[in-house]
Amino acid sequence: MKSDDSRPARILVLYHSQDGHTKMMADLVAEGAPNVPTTEVRLKSVVEATADDLVWCDGVAAGSPTHMGTIAWEMKRWWDVTVQPLWPKVEGKIGCAFTSSGGLAGGGELTCLALQIVLMNYGFLVFGVPDYVAPGQTLHYGAICAGRPRNDGDREACRRLGRRLSEWVQTLICHRPEHDPRKATYARFAD
Repeated sequence: MKSDDSRPARILVLYHSQDGHTKMMADLVAEGAPNVPTTEVRLKSVVEATADDLVWCDGVAAGSPTHMGTIAWEMKRWWDVTVQPLWPKVEGKIGCAFTSSGGLAGGGELTCLALQIVLMNYGFLVFGVPDYVAPGQTLHYGAICAGRPRNDGDREACRRLGRRLSEWVQTLICHRPEHDPRKATYARFAD
């Protein structure tokens, strides 16, 4: 299928934040997404976002603080109540996840997987990122921070997630193979 160069890839960065840490991550994810040309980004909390925002987007990065090893109820409620009437009308979009937890081994990977399961129930295609953004730091299940993003690796994990979402949307939805992340020329694996 041929690309439509005039249509931007549409990215929704959707988040819930209790202490501001997940919001900081969301800002960084939204900062990374437009690193791919012809990308439009909406950054919205679950309090602001509507079902129309989800219909509008081609891809969503969903972020929630980790509460007892899973999604905060505010994020889950958004999907259960706000989006439920759209099921399965949003099938085929691309999604990924990010979270902040109280500390290392605080359940962040479980929360990212729980967010991905929600996205899959709506027919989203979800992905992991094999890149290492710093020595020993990757985002296979999504971007995960212990508290706020504290260092260059944390910040790059969030930006990389946004960029990767844009790359996959550009490649798979907008049919612009030149943005395929497997052809990326940026550093993908830290020493």
